[in-house]
Amino acid sequence: MPPVPQNHGHGFESPSIWQKMKMGALMGGGVGLTIGFIFGSWSIIRHGAGPRGLMATLSQYMLSSAATFSFFLSIGSVIRSDSPLAIRMEAMQHQLAASNPLIRSKLQSAQIIRARWQQEKYQSEN
Repeated sequence: MPPVPQNHGHGFESPSIWQKMKMGALMGGGVGLTIGFIFGSWSIIRHGAGPRGLMATLSQYMLSSAATFSFFLSIGSVIRSDSPLAIRMEAMQHQLAASNPLIRSKLQSAQIIRARWQQEKYQSEN
């Protein structure tokens, strides 16, 4: 899941941590219910419903899967969409690149290295 867009100062307030966690838990619950239904149905088809019956066994699969997915997706959505640090890191990287002309792209760096090798090769031959 991509991080939630952060628009600072443009009339759009970013979601709070609680809202991010709730959104992740709801999505995890939906995914967990679906996966629980699929695997629960498969297990019931293969091994039978057991002594508790069809609905109790299927609901146990679905609820346990939903709880697990909700828990991990709620934590993951908070961690992954916590972007103010990423925004600060990106701003620092741009500031560093602007203040230091030696920091370039990979292509430019490779061209510089090749030019140095050619210069060293030329100097060693003469």
